[in-house]
Amino acid sequence: MGVLLRVVLFLVVLVLGIDSNGVHGAVSSSTWRKISRINMEGPYLGIIVPNSFEMNPLMRSGSFVAHHKIPYLDFSGRRFRIGHLENEKVIIVMTGLSMLNAGITTQLLLSLFKVKGVLHYGIAGNANPQLQIGDVTIPQFWAHLGLWNWQRYGDGADDELTLESNGDFTRKIGYLRFSDYNNSTKCNNSSKNLLNNVWYQPEEIFPVNGVPEQRQHAFWVPVNKHYFAIAKRAQGLKLGQCVNVTCLPRTPVVVRVQRGVSSNVFVDNRAYREFLNSKFNATAIDMETAAVALVCHQQKMPFIAFRSLSDLAGGGSALSNEAALFATLAAQNAVIVLLRFISLLSS
Repeated sequence: MGVLLRVVLFLVVLVLGIDSNGVHGAVSSSTWRKISRINMEGPYLGIIVPNSFEMNPLMRSGSFVAHHKIPYLDFSGRRFRIGHLENEKVIIVMTGLSMLNAGITTQLLLSLFKVKGVLHYGIAGNANPQLQIGDVTIPQFWAHLGLWNWQRYGDGADDELTLESNGDFTRKIGYLRFSDYNNSTKCNNSSKNLLNNVWYQPEEIFPVNGVPEQRQHAFWVPVNKHYFAIAKRAQGLKLGQCVNVTCLPRTPVVVRVQRGVSSNVFVDNRAYREFLNSKFNATAIDMETAAVALVCHQQKMPFIAFRSLSDLAGGGSALSNEAALFATLAAQNAVIVLLRFISLLSS
């Protein structure tokens, strides 16, 4: 298979040509050689991290052992760190904030490297008041809540959406009615609001095993069943409870939950948090995971995410608005669960 790959790459070079800088397409010949050397030692677990403050606890833990010859590969603004975690070969990469960055980074990881599964971790807002800061959630399903059809004023739930008949939009998932949140709303009687309704939409996806350019749709994206079953064994893990002398009311726990949601919105609003929990049974709220899930889903790549709760989105408890204080603790707890999961997976 390796010989065949080298022959294919050679033919690509012949067809595309190499300029004076040794570049064919968007990838230099020297980078291709490094990627080939890295892949010869694969497959790897891909570890995808949103931001540096979430990645730092992992890098400082002493668990990561960098590859002795190629410790990292820089490509397209990303640094892919090559090495070992808990006896597993891994490639660690940081996405940066937002769905776009997360999706691009995940696709680069899967397109360039021989990856056998993707693990994603970080912190998240909390929509479930039964849980607390520091708890690490492992949702079974993820959805992107940032794709809307914003309905014109005057139309309602019984009115067909623009382009709905073409199959572009749907009313099956549900909507947010802005008039329900007017300050004058009383006894469930809504007054009118010019913002009207937004209807949540599924993503158009194009799976690798599907017909090219023939769209399918996905809203709730499941994590890998095998990974989710293994994650149950991480429950009961001892997690951090204190930041210096400030401690949480109870020791944080690892908990598998039904649903997590993502969008390009930082949710610090109690009313919307309560809506997300009641409408979608959402627990973790973040800005990246659904993008990672959607790319892995289309590429048929096993995937799971660990999100540690850093705040109760929008407040409403004694622990409200304390993400700045507990974000480091939450990130550390997510790393603890990640490492435990990898050790369980390798065993």
